[in-house]
This record gives sequence, C-alpha cells and structure tokens, in this order.
Amino acid sequence: MTTLTTYTAGTLPVMESFYTIQGEGFHQGKAAYFIRLAGCDVGCHWCDVKDSWDASKHPVIPVEEIVSEAAAYPGRIAVITGGEPLMHNLDTLCKSLHKKGFQTHMETSGSSPLSGSWDWITLSPKKFKAPLPDICKQAHELKVVIFNKSDFAWAEKYAAQANKHCKLYLQPEWDRAAEITPLIIDYIKENPQWELSLQIHKYIHVP
Repeated sequence: MTTLTTYTAGTLPVMESFYTIQGEGFHQGKAAYFIRLAGCDVGCHWCDVKDSWDASKHPVIPVEEIVSEAAAYPGRIAVITGGEPLMHNLDTLCKSLHKKGFQTHMETSGSSPLSGSWDWITLSPKKFKAPLPDICKQAHELKVVIFNKSDFAWAEKYAAQANKHCKLYLQPEWDRAAEITPLIIDYIKENPQWELSLQIHKYIHVP
C-alpha cells in the first residue's frame, strides 16, 4: 500500500482508464468514462484491483491528457475511482472535466480529506480505515459491501451519519455473492430504506 504522495502540479498517477457502463448503484447502466487512480492506503483483503495500491508502479499523466482522452467518447459522466482517489488532490481534475461538460462522480472509502468538485459522491466505507465524518455527510450514495452478517450493523452505523437525501445500497462481496445475496434480500425486505446494488458489469463481462 502507498501513503499520500504529492505529484507535480497538474499530474496524477493512473492505473487505467476506460469507457464502459456504470455497473453499480444509483447510476447503474449509464455510459461512463472511468479513471482509476493509483495509490491506496486502505487495503481491503477482498479488493479486486490490488494492482492499484502501489502508485509508483503506474504512470504519472498530465490532467490535460487524462481529460482529453475522456472527451474523445460521447458519454459525459466521468467516474474517478481507485485505489483510493482522495489520496490525491482532485481540484484540477474536476475543474478540467467540468470545462469539458462532464458530470464528476467519485467512488471513495472517504478515508482521506475531500478535494475536488463533485456532482455525485459514492461512499463505500471500509472497516480497514474508517471514513471521515465530513464525507459521510456529503455523500449522495452510501454503498456498503456485505461480506458477512456483522456488516449489516456496520452499514447502519454509517447510514445514521449520512444526510437524509443519501441513497442507501447494500452490495454482496463478489466471491460470496451466492451466499450473501439472499441475506441482503431478506434484510432489505425488513429494512426498505436500503436497496440492492449488484455488480452488473461482472455479469455482462465488461470493465
């Protein structure tokens, strides 16, 4: 895992970027350009992109180039993910994306201070490094990955900290989906403020 690193102004470490559809949460099914930044200090043991953790293994790219590549596609949702994207200052990236007409969406654990200007924040809290209270209050969407039964109480802890307009989602951990999904369905039936999020991109085999 990496710690917070200061990069040259106007550059960010990028593991990968690609045009696809959003596979999870409120914006599921919409065309989106994903920018996966490198570097993570959270370290979820079930993470499916562990290659993103060490930022030093990935190229440092000028923000202008990152945005130019995104703008080549017709979709105008840009999803900034990681790794943990908030390990980096995202002010310049968001400003540049907005100038090109993008809605800026972010997927974060909320464990580092907020930067950037966001049209949508998806907060996915992790037990390995808890989110900051300020980010809990600003999230548009709370998406909690359920790995075992104790995670339902974890989900409720952060739902209580979210604002009243925040969408609430429970998502089965992919490798345990067959076992966990029925538990989530039963929980949602008893607690209808929650909704089910599935990783549909994995079912239809797109990035």
